[in-house]
Amino acid sequence: MTTNLPHLAELTSVEDGYRHYPKEVVALPEHDVVLSDSHLKWYEVRKADAVVDPDVRAQGHRFLRDEVAAGRLAVSGDLGFVVHHLCGGTFHFVIVCTWRNNNEMWLSVYYREVTQHEGFQKLEQGPHLQVVCVWELGAVLHERAAWSRFLYSERDDAAKAAYLADRFTGTV
Repeated sequence: MTTNLPHLAELTSVEDGYRHYPKEVVALPEHDVVLSDSHLKWYEVRKADAVVDPDVRAQGHRFLRDEVAAGRLAVSGDLGFVVHHLCGGTFHFVIVCTWRNNNEMWLSVYYREVTQHEGFQKLEQGPHLQVVCVWELGAVLHERAAWSRFLYSERDDAAKAAYLADRFTGTV
């Protein structure tokens, strides 16, 4: 066991003044992105007392459909989920996750700062990628378990329906 770790004082990117707090993951099946050949469950992540503006949510839906129609978001044949994260009061992430190659989660990240941007934009990332935050992981971890249950199943239409019905709502 390593006990002499003098360098630990230098290791963290957490700001001294940061205070962590809980958020809610809310499954919203009525807002799923359902296309002719793909189905993405819809989750929202937000503070318990926050509300996602229905117009921004609808814009996110339209944006994703437009991205698919334009060929910039290739989700044909995929099952997966979307995490719409309201960060603060005006910043939104829309994270699209699909299951491919049997057991891999693929993702595309979009964002919108309501006070600065008219619409959502793709988040272009550098060589060391931001994937998801601790709150978004609430949905992702549930979906990982739900997909594993699907993989152990017969993977027939009933199993696909069971996967789509398998949702998480709770505090993270």
